[in-house]
Amino acid sequence: MDLGVRRPLEPDRRGFLSATFPDWLAATFGRMPADIAPFERAMTHGSQAAANYERLEFLGDRVLGLLVAEWLWELFPNEPEGQLSKRFNALVTGAVCAQVARTIGVRDHLRLGKQARDDGAIDSDNVLGDVMEALIGAWYREAGLDAARIFVRRAWAGRVQSHDKAPQHPKSALQEWAAASGRRPPEYTIIDRSGPGHAPRFTVSVAIGTFASAEATGGNKQEAETAAARALLEKVST
Repeated sequence: MDLGVRRPLEPDRRGFLSATFPDWLAATFGRMPADIAPFERAMTHGSQAAANYERLEFLGDRVLGLLVAEWLWELFPNEPEGQLSKRFNALVTGAVCAQVARTIGVRDHLRLGKQARDDGAIDSDNVLGDVMEALIGAWYREAGLDAARIFVRRAWAGRVQSHDKAPQHPKSALQEWAAASGRRPPEYTIIDRSGPGHAPRFTVSVAIGTFASAEATGGNKQEAETAAARALLEKVST
């Protein structure tokens, strides 16, 4: 079989969207894992099987956090904790994990139930971000912390040093703007929640008293609040 030929994304008998999963796995991590089962589980959504990625995602989230914190501590020895925290928070979000997942080709190998596929879970930041963390958890269990460190630093390369100064979170920046301008603190309100459980959509409004407000939508409450804060910052800064 020619692995270079792009074929339609149709589930094989195991529910994978691609029969080339083992080859992709070996290319992604540098070798074939001794036990492929945890990696199959890491790619399995709850709509497909009860044995899904959730437990591995719990582990991988902690491993990723440790490795990114360690990396930042090494790279920026003169920055205080507050600046390091800003960098950290910008690197471990679900949206960034989803970006990494897309970059390495996770979408082509997800195991999804039919309804989840129909609902667009294959391109959901929530799903892809969780799967990315689950893969890190599986690789940590397979090869240990040193191998997980190598993988994370390769997969997140270019993102860690993309800012000369630590990026400020939009919600923090909006709060500081309001205080400096003598305005009331921003208030966030969920005004709508829609979509299926695996791919929810939250619409959030943020207001600074009656002075100004903005709305935004995201895959979770935090993402929507961040987008709303960014939109309001752009509005009050013009």
